[in-house]
Amino acid sequence: MKHMLYTGLGVMSVFKDKVEEEVKKLEEKGKLKKEDAKSFMDTIEKRGKEEDEKMKQKIKDVLKEIIDELGIATKEDIQKLKEEMK
Repeated sequence: MKHMLYTGLGVMSVFKDKVEEEVKKLEEKGKLKKEDAKSFMDTIEKRGKEEDEKMKQKIKDVLKEIIDELGIATKEDIQKLKEEMK
């Protein structure tokens, strides 16, 4: 699971670098204004962060489901048990 997450982040990083490179080429050729290029990159970065958060949340949800299905005790479960034993 961890490997998948790191692979996804690596792919996103390469994608971002390639997009920046292409935007810079367009800017140098005069086909894209500097302000528009910056705005576009800011939008891409914002969406990337949003997607990253969504992916992290989905992974957490799936892991929680798996833990629940397997009946594995969580930290909260253990803490409740400790409190009950006092």
